[in-house]
Amino acid sequence: MQEKFNQPIELSATPTNQSTPKIRKNFEPLIKIDNLHPRIFTQPIYYQQQIVSSLQSIYLRKEAFERLQQAIMLLPENYSFILYDGYRPLQLQQFLFAKFSKQIQFQNAHFSEEAVFKETLKFVAFPNEGQEHFVPHATGGAIDLTLGDDKGNALDLGTAFDEMSEKSATRYFELHSDENRQACFHRRLLYHCMTAAGFTNYAEEWWHYDFHNIAWATRVNAKEASYGAIEAKVENYLIKEYRYL
Repeated sequence: MQEKFNQPIELSATPTNQSTPKIRKNFEPLIKIDNLHPRIFTQPIYYQQQIVSSLQSIYLRKEAFERLQQAIMLLPENYSFILYDGYRPLQLQQFLFAKFSKQIQFQNAHFSEEAVFKETLKFVAFPNEGQEHFVPHATGGAIDLTLGDDKGNALDLGTAFDEMSEKSATRYFELHSDENRQACFHRRLLYHCMTAAGFTNYAEEWWHYDFHNIAWATRVNAKEASYGAIEAKVENYLIKEYRYL
């Protein structure tokens, strides 16, 4: 199995379906997944940074978590998953977009406002009012994760989580494998087990995977997505209640 999952990550085919997938809501619940599996660890990264409207637990849609459990069973027993983010409140999405935009502008003083906006979109979906379904993390069907050892210690995947760098692209080490062969192997392992379980990967971020939201539906040429956006009321870094948009 490990040999199979060490195959190169192929360049994803361009979707041929030009129409935007529709939302067919299934009202699947969000579940808090802390301590639900011995090889799935959670480190809610934005809560650790004490960002307003962040969550101290990781939440996912029910089937998305079931698929994640399928993915972990494909990994050798000395590996684990470490989850950094799952469902993300829209308020947090707005904060992150502004934060990343300022960082990109600081690092690229020559960028126009339009160029800053375009570059920010590579790393954070824009939470445009009325377009919430297009924010993957707002659906509960997006997961940010990495590989860990059997104790839950993060392994080397070549960049830090959320690093705004060309090296964060999932296939970067397929083109530059001599830079970090271990990271190349780990990215392949993560990619193949997640896609075998039904997830799709966002090509600009090795850590980001989607299931049943519009991003997923677009990549698999599906006409419909069943995970629309969810609006949550957050108190003391926990979800108190939520509704389907």
